[in-house]
Amino acid sequence: MNLFVFGPGYSALQFICAYRQRFERIAGTFRSDTKEEALQAFGIAPYFFDSARYDPGIFDELSRADILLISIPPALGFDPVLSSLSHAVASAPRLRWIGYLSTVGVYGNVDGAWVDENTPCSPVNERSRHRIAAEEQWLKLGRSAAFSVQIFRLAGIYGPSRNALQKVADGTARRLIKPGQVFNRIHTADIAQVLMASIERPSPNAIYNVADDEPSPPQDVIAYAAHLLGLQPPPEVPFAEVDLSPMARSFYQDNKRVQNTRIRSELGVRLDFPTYRQGLEALHAAGEGIRSSNDKSHERNSTRIGR
Repeated sequence: MNLFVFGPGYSALQFICAYRQRFERIAGTFRSDTKEEALQAFGIAPYFFDSARYDPGIFDELSRADILLISIPPALGFDPVLSSLSHAVASAPRLRWIGYLSTVGVYGNVDGAWVDENTPCSPVNERSRHRIAAEEQWLKLGRSAAFSVQIFRLAGIYGPSRNALQKVADGTARRLIKPGQVFNRIHTADIAQVLMASIERPSPNAIYNVADDEPSPPQDVIAYAAHLLGLQPPPEVPFAEVDLSPMARSFYQDNKRVQNTRIRSELGVRLDFPTYRQGLEALHAAGEGIRSSNDKSHERNSTRIGR
């Protein structure tokens, strides 16, 4: 199989690392010199792409791609890939599977109630409204194509180098208290296995929630990470008293519990990390956060000695 990725970011690169051996050729897009170099280091053939211009070599890659993964956010309600290359995608002769990475944010706020893939979407911010529009554009293409389009609505993503352990260790973690607030999360290893399970078992125009089994208060995750590191958790701070960026505050507008039954029943997925506890335990065992916390301890000791 040949894989082409539009916007190979954190989750897509974790997928590639997990299943590189399943693909004969992997190519992807970049917008900066740094990203181009990173793709080359991963063994990914790099091609420039943004909403205004792109490397014409992408046409050749699409013509030989079997698998297409879309990990580029929409712009002003339009998917940039379809805006520029819809005909090339639709006419790709070998293409049999397209996966679009979306977000559970499309469901909006339901005050902590459960949602599944049949729940009507009611996003509360413009970012999620653009996601819904992009989802619909990809699903429309899939209804008239020979290949299978799947939508993956991801919960809060964590994994190597991006997790609560790192935040606690480097001192950036905060325990914000908003009564009743919960979030689902998903480890990148589980995102990867869901994507591969779908590639092996395509279902035209399917939508999947990719989330763990236990929606939990965010402060509990921080406290457990601190426990694993043997550190005191940061103090609890009422949400109303915290100065957050508009982006960060927007995440707290959504309060929902995300049902993930479909990835099990249709794709046969058994999550490696069904709760944040198993995920953080595995990351801790791999050394996540330990170096940072040791560095902090060394700095404190050095300061005391200097005084």
